[in-house]
Amino acid sequence: MNKTLRLLPFFLLTIAACKAQNHEPSDFIPKGYAVFENYYGDLNNDGQEDCVVLIKKTDTANIVTNRFDQKVDRNRRGIIVLFKTAEGFRVADKNYDCFSSENEDGGVYFPPQLSVEINNEKLYLHYGHGRYGFWKYTFRFQNSNFELIGFDSSSNYGPIINKETSINFLTKKKLIKENTNENAEGGDEVFNETWGDVEIEHLIKLSDIKDFDELEMYDY
Repeated sequence: MNKTLRLLPFFLLTIAACKAQNHEPSDFIPKGYAVFENYYGDLNNDGQEDCVVLIKKTDTANIVTNRFDQKVDRNRRGIIVLFKTAEGFRVADKNYDCFSSENEDGGVYFPPQLSVEINNEKLYLHYGHGRYGFWKYTFRFQNSNFELIGFDSSSNYGPIINKETSINFLTKKKLIKENTNENAEGGDEVFNETWGDVEIEHLIKLSDIKDFDELEMYDY
C-alpha cells in the first residue's frame, strides 16, 4: 500500500507531462481571442501537417454600427503558425493583430477577402478583391522566423488584366507587366514587361508586421 502511494505522484506527473506536451491548436489561442479559421499543410518539409490559425479578437467595444445601420464586428485578426511534432504542436511564429476585420467598409465594393494557402512548404496570405484582382504575400520559414520572400499582385478591370507585379525578395528582382492593348476584352492582353532591382537590406518578418494594410509593396 505504501509503495503504491509513493508511486502515485510519479504516475500523476507523467500523465500531466504527457498532456502538457500533447498540445492542440486550440490550446494556443490567447485570452480575448477566438479561432477564425484553421488551415493545414506541411510548412517545414518534415511530412507533418502543420497548422495555421487565424484568430480574431473578441472585444465587444469593436462591435459597431456601419453606414447601413447594421451591427458589424470590426475586431482585428491575427495569425498563429504551429509546427506539428511527435509531442503535439508548438508555436513557430505569431502575430496577434496584423489583419484588419473582414467587416471593414469596402466603399462601393466588398472589402478584400483574406485567405491562407500552404504549398511547397511556403505560406501564402492571399487577398482576393473580385473584379479588381488580388495580391498575395509569400512567406517561408528560415532563420527561425517566417520571412517575406515574395509578393504578387494583379490589377484587373473585370476580366481584363491591366497590370501584374511580381517581387522576389531573395533575388532582389521585380517584374512589372502592363497591358498595352486598350481594346482587350480579357485573355487577349498584350503585356509590356519591365524588370527592375529591389533595394532591401533585411527580409520582413511576419511577427514584425503591424498592419498588412500599411505594407507598401509598390515602393520597392
